[in-house]
Amino acid sequence: MNISERPPMPGPEAALDYGHGEFRVVRPGAFVRCAVTGAPIRLDELRYWSVDWQEAYVSPEAVQLRLRRAGRA
Repeated sequence: MNISERPPMPGPEAALDYGHGEFRVVRPGAFVRCAVTGAPIRLDELRYWSVDWQEAYVSPEAVQLRLRRAGRA
């Protein structure tokens, strides 16, 4: 099993406020969901998000797909 196949930690989904280069936990939890794929992302593995849309993404590919769907790529 690799890092992308690990299930989320047991517990509720977190709510975050996504800022530039960092995020703030609004409601504690173990994971957030990718806005594109719905895949769970452990908070310690979260690397990609949108400040404007306040969304998390599981990978750079998910970011690109979101931008294409919004007509920005």
